[in-house]
Amino acid sequence: MRTKAFVVKQADWAAAAKWFVDGREAGKRSRKFFKTKAEAETFARTKEIELLNHGIAHAEFPVRLRTMAQDAVDKVRHLLPEPAPGDTADKHLAQASKIILRAVDEHVARLQASAKSCSAIELVRLLVNLKKQDGASQRHISDLQSRLGIFAGKFDGQPVATITSGEIDDWLRSLNVSPVTRNHYRRLIVLAFNFAVRRGYAAENPAKETAKAKERGGVIGILTVTQAAQLLESATPDVLPYIAIGLFAGLRRAEIQRLDWSEIDFDSGLIEVKAEKSKTAQRRFVRIQPNLREWLLPLRKHKGNVTSEDFRKQFDVARLAAGIIEWPDNALRHSFASYHLAHFEDAASTALQLGHHDSRVTFAHYRELVRPKDAERYWNIKPETTTKVVPLVAP
Repeated sequence: MRTKAFVVKQADWAAAAKWFVDGREAGKRSRKFFKTKAEAETFARTKEIELLNHGIAHAEFPVRLRTMAQDAVDKVRHLLPEPAPGDTADKHLAQASKIILRAVDEHVARLQASAKSCSAIELVRLLVNLKKQDGASQRHISDLQSRLGIFAGKFDGQPVATITSGEIDDWLRSLNVSPVTRNHYRRLIVLAFNFAVRRGYAAENPAKETAKAKERGGVIGILTVTQAAQLLESATPDVLPYIAIGLFAGLRRAEIQRLDWSEIDFDSGLIEVKAEKSKTAQRRFVRIQPNLREWLLPLRKHKGNVTSEDFRKQFDVARLAAGIIEWPDNALRHSFASYHLAHFEDAASTALQLGHHDSRVTFAHYRELVRPKDAERYWNIKPETTTKVVPLVAP
């Protein structure tokens, strides 16, 4: 006959609660007090029934599954540190149980994601459509379509929920690109998988576990004062505004290409870079320096694109005419930043003009690249003739 696990006893010492029930639950002793014997007996009977039902459920649990559960506990216990002095076996078992349950939950989440998942190509299509709805710039959209399109083509037909960090890492390493470009691919893939996790197409983001390429800081390439002057003098009126704004306002290449003459306010002395035309998607104003004003005034229009459709070809012609064979990367903007910081000695102001969020980055990249006397010469580069002057044209 089975001994009762919950026993009703009388508490002679208790004034309010005269009866209590002694028992054991989950391996621990329990005691609960009651005012009447009937309440105590009812509670004890209820607990005995629960215990009996649990025992029946355990007895009917398939032996194969019980064995699997015990094997899982044994495997996990080997990975756990030795119990500390005073720890009970129950505590050690509880630790193992938590690990097993967490592993089961993660695996179930992956199975659910796999059932709902989509292909990499479909993921990119959905992400691009979403970014368009959110008002992302065309440049960002094109970047997503180009780089993520290449990635999706590699994993075409494979559900994104099954793509592993190792597969992504191997693919990134196989790209014949610079460390900077490889890391740019990685950032976009992380973005895509974050979207997949939010939509339930993947249980986790494997791209976060991939290795970043080490970017070695190169020498910032800038033009000498003579090169800048010769480039301006060699430029035709169609490409001259692009060069002058790059040299003396520091706008990014894409920002100049999107710039309209109506956004250059000669009265206030400011160039407006609208949010939708900025790389950072934030509006900013850039001051028109006196020498830039002199270069632009003869060429200004009421409205219309600042750059012509074939400005790239004309730019190359001007560059070669100026004797600049090797063109430093992003030379116009880097030249502006270097000469501006050296001349005005205000990293915060230079950062503001460039659209940088942190002046420390500006200071770290551009300080000591230019001597003050060269900076003074740079900001005095002005047109000496009127050969390039054209009348104010209404579009």
